[in-house]
Amino acid sequence: MLLLAQGCGKKESTTGEKKPSRGLIGASLLTLQNPFFKVIGDSLTSEAAKHGYETVVLSADNNVQTQSNHVEDFIVKRCAAIVLSPADSKSIVPVIKKANAEGIPVFTVDIPCNEPGVKIVTQIATDNFGGGREAATAMIEALGNAGGQVGVLDLKQVESCILRVKGFKEVIDQHNQTAVGKIQIVSELDGGGAKDQGHKAAEDMLQAFPGIRGIFAINDPSALGARAALEKSGKANQVIIIGFDGQPEGKQAIKDGKIYADPIQFPDKMGVEIAKAIVAHSKGQTLPPQTLIPTQLYRQKDGLADPELK
Repeated sequence: MLLLAQGCGKKESTTGEKKPSRGLIGASLLTLQNPFFKVIGDSLTSEAAKHGYETVVLSADNNVQTQSNHVEDFIVKRCAAIVLSPADSKSIVPVIKKANAEGIPVFTVDIPCNEPGVKIVTQIATDNFGGGREAATAMIEALGNAGGQVGVLDLKQVESCILRVKGFKEVIDQHNQTAVGKIQIVSELDGGGAKDQGHKAAEDMLQAFPGIRGIFAINDPSALGARAALEKSGKANQVIIIGFDGQPEGKQAIKDGKIYADPIQFPDKMGVEIAKAIVAHSKGQTLPPQTLIPTQLYRQKDGLADPELK
């Protein structure tokens, strides 16, 4: 928050001279506890600096009130642009309307806000629906002809995660129309997008459906929590896990055979593209409502060939 106190105008150098600044970009991301959002923030900051902007990146900690307070501060400081990954796409609407009324452009990254009555300049995101479809493809591949019961660890208050589950279900439904071994989604629980909540939800799922053969988790932290629950219950080799994200810890788990596959995202690209969108908008350029970055399915063979892993 100290960065906000510096305002949005000039940046003072170590020699006491004023360096021109195009202003401050205020970013409130879902949670910086998730490395995915930290990469977005770091990439946004780096790219924006190339164009003369300062950037402050804050963590909403999955709390819409915290995020609303961030936006209120960004408005007071007359920031050049506001970037959000909404903690709740519906509940954040009132404060976005305030920014709109003050003429401050609002951009969303990763998580959209498609609610009526708000003006979002553009949305930069993963193709979450397509990624969910890829996750289903991986589940079908892993379960083979036998099919079986599967569960979903979701996060229903986040639009991007809703899209992932929607894409997953669509492909599973299409598969079941012709497959001999059907895949039955028997449980959907809130994994919180976090290890501890994913662990607890997976434990509950395993207790209710001891014969479950697969779990789709909407991100790597909840997938890793599910894996810990499987190991604790002695079922680590009986249940397939499909994650989502491609964080380093998730990729390592795929290489080690603990997670079957991930549709991986590219948060570094998201951060760069949102910075470029802000620059383009400042020049009066017309932007598309949304730019989607495709996912890429990452399996164990990819992990074994990945030089960044242990």
